[in-house]
Amino acid sequence: MVPAGEPRDVATSYDVHEHELVYRGRVWDLARDVVDLGDTRVVREYVAHTGAVAVIALDDEDRVLLLSQYRHPVRHVLWEPPAGLLDVAGEPPVLAAARELAEEADLVAGRWWRLVEFFTTPGGSSEHITVFLARDLTPVPEAERFARTDEEAAMVPVWVPLDEAVAGVLGDRFASPTTTIGVLAAAAARARGWSTLEQVAL
Repeated sequence: MVPAGEPRDVATSYDVHEHELVYRGRVWDLARDVVDLGDTRVVREYVAHTGAVAVIALDDEDRVLLLSQYRHPVRHVLWEPPAGLLDVAGEPPVLAAARELAEEADLVAGRWWRLVEFFTTPGGSSEHITVFLARDLTPVPEAERFARTDEEAAMVPVWVPLDEAVAGVLGDRFASPTTTIGVLAAAAARARGWSTLEQVAL
């Protein structure tokens, strides 16, 4: 049943009668819950995820930074904004975003805004991503740069004009959800003069 008024997502918690950790992974786990929906009980298996952040970094020319990264589950090299897991206990999301921007892109931002939040796969994962807009960019000093390893060692940065990035999303050139949602959200916010965004402090 759809409530009257403006539709919006609502946090809701049904009774969980059984919770089982099916598999403990290196990064995230697989859980199984028996959930009471009132008229029936259902079994739901899902990835129990730590959550993540992503950064739409825009320079003074309104170009967005995208990084190439191999994503093994989908067997693709995707163009994505800097991003990472919320895997440091107690770390606020905006600080995690700043850390990822420095580690993956060798950049520091002077101003931050919360751009958009979303669930990546709500039918099968608890993953929640907060995307931040970062501006007033300066490079991390050479001596303080992070040593990237594994897939991150092969990342290639490109600066794409925001309008071109939007065209890439709508033209099926970009398929990463952080790119798709982040780029479209940034373009929509820019069209509103950035007035809808909430600035956040580090």
